[in-house]
Amino acid sequence: MNFIKNISTADSTDTELIVLYKQTKDMRVLSDLYQRYMELVYGVCLKYFKDAEQSKDAVMNIFEELVEKLKLHEVSNFKSWLHTLTRNHCLMQLRTPRNLKTTEFNQEYMQSAETVHLNGMLEKEEQFVKLEKCIQTLSEEQKKTVELFYLQQKCYDEIAEITGYEWNKVRSYIQNGRRNLKSCMEA
Repeated sequence: MNFIKNISTADSTDTELIVLYKQTKDMRVLSDLYQRYMELVYGVCLKYFKDAEQSKDAVMNIFEELVEKLKLHEVSNFKSWLHTLTRNHCLMQLRTPRNLKTTEFNQEYMQSAETVHLNGMLEKEEQFVKLEKCIQTLSEEQKKTVELFYLQQKCYDEIAEITGYEWNKVRSYIQNGRRNLKSCMEA
């Protein structure tokens, strides 16, 4: 039995057409709804692809997606939902491996790795020397707990057992020591 004859979609709202499509699965209803926004879809695709032919193909592909996705989703604002669907479709297309552009790597444009390596090593060496001097400025408790925690990678419980300090004191010495080291290194 066909309860709906000669469906007039021109005066129907988007929501009414969505409901009608979900009930009847009539592609003409979906087509009428989609045609209202095809220029919007094409414009979004053109914005992303910057190619008219690829954008036209995407408009058709999005309609095919719409056939299934509209059945699954509750859509209250079709225009914004379709815009999001279109944008996501375009982004997924741009992310596919065939769209990733690669260029040949020319080593002539690079600096010598040895120079960069030596500069980095010298900077690190200077930082280590400065760190050693800053560690010497810490109180004995802070120095001992910081060295155990950071250099020997001991946990608070192990440090408390080794030093005989209370657990809360260990935490306090490490936090204060770290703060003092940071101040010293920045000075």
